[in-house]
Amino acid sequence: MKKPTIVMQSDFGIDSGLVACMHGMCRLVDSELETHDITHLIPAFDIEAASYCLQYTVPFWPDGTVFVSVVDPGVGTSRKASVAKLKNGSYVVTPDNGTLTYLKKRIGVEEIREINEEINRYPLTKDVHTFHGRDLFAYCAARLASGVISFEEVGPAYPVEEIVCHELKCAKISEGLVETEIKSYDPFGSAELTVENKEFQEAGFRIGDKVRMVLLDGEEQILDTVIPYEKSFGYVEKGEDVIFNDLASYVTIAANEAYFMKKYKLDPEKTYQVRLIKEY
Repeated sequence: MKKPTIVMQSDFGIDSGLVACMHGMCRLVDSELETHDITHLIPAFDIEAASYCLQYTVPFWPDGTVFVSVVDPGVGTSRKASVAKLKNGSYVVTPDNGTLTYLKKRIGVEEIREINEEINRYPLTKDVHTFHGRDLFAYCAARLASGVISFEEVGPAYPVEEIVCHELKCAKISEGLVETEIKSYDPFGSAELTVENKEFQEAGFRIGDKVRMVLLDGEEQILDTVIPYEKSFGYVEKGEDVIFNDLASYVTIAANEAYFMKKYKLDPEKTYQVRLIKEY
């Protein structure tokens, strides 16, 4: 039987050998293991970004895949190092510092165990405490994927309710009205909102609708316009705005080939409020 694949992400960047060390550690444990990357360009220390990336990546890998996520500003401290077994059968090896937030909500965590470092930590670097990505998470993930240890041998279980989670901002929804916020921007400058695709539809919005969008910076109104809700940005002319269902489960506003964020000179460090009103 083919062994589970290990899939990694981190905030290590790609301009050093850190990522290669993690891949190499997996091969030291078992030379037959297959390893892949999600990204190693998560913004430094941005645990929420790591969690967000996992929630739209994990569902598109086979059940049993072992994910390693290392965005770990608390490395070497008392924060738990954990392996979560998800309800879809996959595993996530990560510091329990908020990284599991979106997965816990979207997929669900069946069981979580704290890594026993006496057994599942690489013994030859026991005096190094700042590279758990290599010495603890990659090493433990490789032992699990290769079958050297079972999930039960990772370490002691602890209650799923004790998983560290960040507060997730929610939208206010009523018939024909959604009050939401811009939560982040994708690489194309599109604004990802805090309203889920399914919630938007529950509020009565349908593909093809015209939507009045009011964009606010506190009390200051930046924009009040009507834009279409379509399947994709290609349904509007170049430079025009559109609302669509994003791959990450959240409604998104884009300017076709025009970078919505830059078009309206939005500050990525600010939180903007958005009102979406169905035009009848």
